[in-house]
Amino acid sequence: MKIYDRPGFPNPTRIRIVLAQKGLDSDIAFESVDLIGAQHKGDAFLAKNPSGVLPLLELDDGTLIAESTAITEYLDNLDGNPVLTGKTPKEKGLIHMMQRRAESELLDAVGIYFHHATPGLGSELQKHKSPEWEHRKEWGEREGDKAIKGMRYFDEVLRDRAFVAGDIFSMADITVFAGLAFADAAGIPIAEELVALKAWRAKVSELPAVKNRSGQHFEAEDLRRLGF
Repeated sequence: MKIYDRPGFPNPTRIRIVLAQKGLDSDIAFESVDLIGAQHKGDAFLAKNPSGVLPLLELDDGTLIAESTAITEYLDNLDGNPVLTGKTPKEKGLIHMMQRRAESELLDAVGIYFHHATPGLGSELQKHKSPEWEHRKEWGEREGDKAIKGMRYFDEVLRDRAFVAGDIFSMADITVFAGLAFADAAGIPIAEELVALKAWRAKVSELPAVKNRSGQHFEAEDLRRLGF
């Protein structure tokens, strides 16, 4: 199997944690895609994934699976023992519900803020992200506020449960974790009073599948191109 991704970005981070949790790291070949140079918006990549987003999983038979949730479903169920997407109908329902909330209320909101209310990742990628319209920055800032509200929501959730969707670590936790890492990069801190969210993040950071695999740092090449 092959995964097209770029270390240090939120959705690739999610799948790398999934691979670690499932013990599949050695079964995957990685092909790095130049996100800052907008390689994923070029014709060659769009022929593989018309959505033009990463990561993208390519199976040995040539089948292509895009979208982080779909890739997670595939990888988690390969061995017949899903540990991240739920075993029972109730588990599956709750995990998918919280997974979607993690995307819409946190990860996606941070992304819109980052690409529309800040300089983002530079001019080559931004021309694919930022339409030239009067209220673009205002919209991005509203999404930043939405992300802050999302953090408060997950803090409330985590006050009386171990993990985002209940008692087990799941793909919903991975998405919230990646969303918070993206928020760090975008300059949106976790408020000091969100103690449950902070404690959960510290706990998740120490899980074997997450520790040293969370991809919170850009590659050196990316940092140089961004002026760091």
